[in-house]
Amino acid sequence: MKTWITEEYIDLFLNESNYDIRKSHNGRWIDQKCTPDVISFIADCILEFAKNNGLKKGFTTNDIWFSKYAIENAVTAFNKPRPDTQAARNEYDKFFGQPLKLLGYSRVLLETKRKNQNFYTINDIDLLEYLSLREVNALTFIQKYNEKVLRDSGVFSHFETFFRYQDKDSFESLKTNFGNFTKSNTPINKDLECGRIFTKVLNPLAFKYSSCGTEKGHLSKEIISMDMLMYNRDNFRDIYLGKPKNVTRHEYCIANGIKYSEGYGKYSSEKAKRFIRLFNDSFRDGVSEVNPDINPGAAINMHHIFSESDFPELSGFLENLIALTPNQHFIEAHPMGNTHIVDKNYQIVCLLTKADAIYNNIKGRENKIYNLKNFLYVLKVGFNDEQFMNFNLNTYDELLRTINCCA
Repeated sequence: MKTWITEEYIDLFLNESNYDIRKSHNGRWIDQKCTPDVISFIADCILEFAKNNGLKKGFTTNDIWFSKYAIENAVTAFNKPRPDTQAARNEYDKFFGQPLKLLGYSRVLLETKRKNQNFYTINDIDLLEYLSLREVNALTFIQKYNEKVLRDSGVFSHFETFFRYQDKDSFESLKTNFGNFTKSNTPINKDLECGRIFTKVLNPLAFKYSSCGTEKGHLSKEIISMDMLMYNRDNFRDIYLGKPKNVTRHEYCIANGIKYSEGYGKYSSEKAKRFIRLFNDSFRDGVSEVNPDINPGAAINMHHIFSESDFPELSGFLENLIALTPNQHFIEAHPMGNTHIVDKNYQIVCLLTKADAIYNNIKGRENKIYNLKNFLYVLKVGFNDEQFMNFNLNTYDELLRTINCCA
């Protein structure tokens, strides 16, 4: 990533285009499969394809769909059948096609038509890489993109009214107005199809504004949460939220009918490690996060503070990763190079160091990548202690003392 993407960068990018649906008549500017995790995955697949075939080479939906990387990771990350089987064709057609249409209409990709087939080229590789790195990046883009399209199309005022009143009447009015607008200005003419698109438009914005949204076609009973926006809902962090202390993760999943995808965890883990390494290289000269003055050398190992094998649900959290040199990783963090063993004292050193980095990043003005609630959740799960969720930025010194006491 040559340019570090900020929210201001996204705003400038979107402001370069007019997305007025009344002019484009494009009803596929967003669609049912355009969730943050799928958008991020498709962006990742496009970059892998470009790396192997050249950045300037155009591609079709099928090129991405049947690429080796997409086949391997769709099976692993989303618990789906292999994309290259005939039985999976209907399932994958929209899974790959709809996000590509969104990326094309937003102009992250450039879309052209050749003999009734859509061809794409990369228009902004930095933004595409930003989307690929993690789901929350894709969510930020979707939120800004949705609002820009709605404003350009002259219908955002209906959404503002709903966010203000948050009642059944304002919801039904918004849903009706959106459906009528879509049917009047695009080829889409069925209420069911309008409803599917409406969900993908409203709920990311509802999450942004901490509001209720839509669920099963009705006003949601609760404020929209992040897991409701995902295709892979069972893989979200709250999967173990209600787990009693004396019950193992495996037992809890069986008892509650939860199917946690270890493959998705590993896929998320690799993306998170890639993100932390990129951030460390870009803003910390690639040195260790722990005592860099006395630990020379490149920090090429992204270490899970709470191990990936013991805590797979934490493996994709940036707040659980720290950049270390090979010696730190295989001697200090994992004695004798045994990655199944974690030195508890060094774990505390890593946590305290990471806590400082997270605090400074949150309090800073630029390049914010960490989330305090995520860090507190990592501590809660890692130490199996609910008290960590009670801290905030005003009690950060006490949080550090509490972490130190866990040694």
